[in-house]
Amino acid sequence: MVEEGFQRKLTAIFSADVVGYSRLMSEDEFATVQILKECTEEIVSCIEHHRGRVVDNPGDNLLSEFKSVVDAVKCAMEIQRKLSERNTKVPEGRRMEYRIGINLGDVIDDGERIYGDGVNVAARLESMADPGGICISGAVYDQVKKKLNLEYQFLGKKSVKNIEEPVHVYRVPIASDAAAQRMIKATVDRMAFTLPQKPSIAVLPFTNMSGDSTQEYIGDGITENIITALSHISEMFVIARNSTFIYKARSVRVQQVAEELGVRYVLEGSVQRSSDRLRVTAQLIDALMGHHLWSEKYDRKMGDLFDLQDDITKKIVVSLQVELTSGEQARVFAKYTDNLDAWSYGVKGNYLLDKFNKEDNIKARELLEAAIKIDPGYVSAIVWLGATHTVDGGYGWSESPVDSFKRAHELAQMALTLDDKSANVYILLGTIYLAQRLHDKAIIAGNRSISLAPNLSIAHAHLAATMFFSGRFDEAIALTEKAMRLSPRYPAFYLSPLARSYAFRGRYEDAIATSNQLYDRSRKGDYPEEWALLHLAGLYVASDRQDEARELVAEAIKINPGLSLAFFEQSQPFKNPEHMKREIEALKEAGLK
Repeated sequence: MVEEGFQRKLTAIFSADVVGYSRLMSEDEFATVQILKECTEEIVSCIEHHRGRVVDNPGDNLLSEFKSVVDAVKCAMEIQRKLSERNTKVPEGRRMEYRIGINLGDVIDDGERIYGDGVNVAARLESMADPGGICISGAVYDQVKKKLNLEYQFLGKKSVKNIEEPVHVYRVPIASDAAAQRMIKATVDRMAFTLPQKPSIAVLPFTNMSGDSTQEYIGDGITENIITALSHISEMFVIARNSTFIYKARSVRVQQVAEELGVRYVLEGSVQRSSDRLRVTAQLIDALMGHHLWSEKYDRKMGDLFDLQDDITKKIVVSLQVELTSGEQARVFAKYTDNLDAWSYGVKGNYLLDKFNKEDNIKARELLEAAIKIDPGYVSAIVWLGATHTVDGGYGWSESPVDSFKRAHELAQMALTLDDKSANVYILLGTIYLAQRLHDKAIIAGNRSISLAPNLSIAHAHLAATMFFSGRFDEAIALTEKAMRLSPRYPAFYLSPLARSYAFRGRYEDAIATSNQLYDRSRKGDYPEEWALLHLAGLYVASDRQDEARELVAEAIKINPGLSLAFFEQSQPFKNPEHMKREIEALKEAGLK
């Protein structure tokens, strides 16, 4: 029962808040208040234009309501576009950016203000939005998804303080509509790396717009396949997937991506699956010039997925005026499977393989075996399956490392028979040869992988490890540096041969700093922590820090009681016995038995 003077109703609740308001006030109170007043006037005008009502406006917060959720979302889009345009004329540190949250909920209205859980949810949605962004609840999404031609990104079910049931949260990407925000030009001076002379590109993860997290693998797989295809082109510079996938589910400007990764061009897109159909958008952006080279929308059957990927790749190559040799063309557009079920298992298995831990490695193997059962000619899945065995054998996760590498070699030969032009096959072979102490063969395989895919970061990293164990430390350092440039957000294992090569070259400060980075990454689950501790312990002994070294070894043994000098010697394939002796002696002094 609602008391007299109060009304219960269903309404669209719109909550907005300024990002970093306290900082802005602390820096310049007068200017901040003036800008806030101007922004508030513009926002209120837009709300009224879209038939909304401002309910409350304390300081940098603003609460309003709309009878129509469509009007509320349209209003939010227009506000963010206008504020984005306004901010292009303001120094970055003085920009006033708003977050906006929109919910559809039951509220109590006393004639002046509104109350209830619906208001609280809107406020929480606003806090989840990116600066300059919009988040909506599942209730809002259900009402607007077929009425507004927008793209929605499902962020999952989120727990909301003081609300019993989790809330379905969607992001409304406004970047593609806010041209002023998107097309701020990148500048060479702000780039973290020297811009390559050849066309350079980063392919961002395609956003899943399906509202179903189980369909996430489709966008990831498209992104992976396009990057892999481009990596075969010698006349291009292509950023590795490890570095572009850090932007997944983040609202970032193309300018930021280009400057952080040191590239001129950025490809971004989205994918939405409905039954057996796919809607895919893709756009190629010249970040330095600040404009689109092209933008395409595809509406295809799911079975046309592989042709669609080829279409996008071809458009990139043509737009960047890259001429392919006949060999490159064959590799770029090679299809390893036409079976969607096999492809699905393969993509998911490769994702788990990258997690680099024993449990996910087992799950990855099961998925990859399922993929190969469906399509025995799926070369990528065969290679990835082989990699699960080399990882098992290399880190002591299997009962018999010898059997693990034997099985990996069988799979590598199977893949080689199917495709002797696959760079990944030669990476796998190089890893196996190295474990077998066949260093010259490992180097030949590593060089072959790089010649087939000059932009494949992991090919350079694996050859770097081979060069380290072969005693060619300067080459190991140079190869690792190239791998890191191709993948600025590189996998943690790149740091291991780099740190140890520094040590053998007498660069102990660099070695310890790099090994500490590896240890930090291992504590986040990016690398086996016990191995990071052993590497660092050996360096501490060489730097006359024996007590600290013993503490590290003791910690490593707590994590893995099976560690021993014998196991270390067995797993480290040094070509020169003196190099092995040097590391063994250091670990012995650090307390490893």
